[in-house]
Amino acid sequence: MSKRITIPLLFACVALFLASCQSKQSASDLQKTLEENPQILTEVMKKNPQLFMETLQKMASQMREKALEDRNKKEQEILEAAFKDPIEVEKHSEDLIIGNPNAKVVIYEYSDFQCPFCYRALETVKQVLDEYKDDVAFVYRHLPIDSIHPNARLAAKYYEAIRIEYGQKAFDFHETILKNQNKIRHGEKYFLSLIKEMKLDIGKIKELVNSKRVENKIAADVASANKLGFSGTPGFVVAGVPVKGAYPYSHFKMILDRRLNGNSKDPASEMAAKIK
Repeated sequence: MSKRITIPLLFACVALFLASCQSKQSASDLQKTLEENPQILTEVMKKNPQLFMETLQKMASQMREKALEDRNKKEQEILEAAFKDPIEVEKHSEDLIIGNPNAKVVIYEYSDFQCPFCYRALETVKQVLDEYKDDVAFVYRHLPIDSIHPNARLAAKYYEAIRIEYGQKAFDFHETILKNQNKIRHGEKYFLSLIKEMKLDIGKIKELVNSKRVENKIAADVASANKLGFSGTPGFVVAGVPVKGAYPYSHFKMILDRRLNGNSKDPASEMAAKIK
C-alpha cells in the first residue's frame, strides 16, 4: 500500500479507527500515525468491511451533495449577475431570425447538429416560440465539435447554404436532421437526399456549401461562442442570460418571465425579504 493516502480515504479510515480503538489522539496525531503506519488501514478494513464501505458511501454521497450545492450556488450567482448586467451578443447580418424580428427578447443558441442534447433543446425552443409568440425571437448559430462529431460542420454548411438560397427553409432542414441524428453519419449522401425531398435546387446548394460566404458565417458563429465562454453544446443566451446545457422549459420560462415583466430581481429572494 502506498505511503500517501487520499483525503476521503483517510477520513473514512479515521472514523473506523476511532470507532474500533476508542483512541483519544488528536486528529493531527492520528493522521500522522496512519501515514507512517498504513498497514493499520488494511487491518481496519479487514476487521470492519461493512462499516468501511458504509462510511465511504456516506462520504461520497456528502461530497456529491456539496459539489451540487456549490455548482447551483455558482450558477445562481451567474444568473443574477446577468439579470443585472445582460450579456451583449454581437449581431450578424446573416443570422436567420425565427419568429418576430422585432421581438422584445432574443434567444441565441450555439449548437452542434450531432449533439444529442441539442435535439432535446430543439423541443424546448419550439415550446418557447409556441408559448411566447411575438415576444420572443430565435437565432440558431453553429458550434460544431469537430473532435467528436465529424459531420456536424458539414451539416452546418448545408444549413447555411439553404439559408442563403431559401431563408426559413433552413430551419426545416435543421429540425429534420436533428430528429434523425442517426442518419447524419452518412454525411453528404443524407443531406443531398433530404434536399431532394425538400424539392430544393441541389446544384445551387452544392455550389454554396463550399463557398467563402458559408465558411465565414460558421467561423463567425464559433468566434462568437468562444467569446461568450461556450465550449460545449447547446449553449444559449436567453434575453442576455447565459444558459449552458439543455435545460428544461421551466428554466427558460423563469428567465423570460422575469425579463419580460421588467424584473431583474430574483422573485424567491423578494418573497423572502417580504416575509422577514
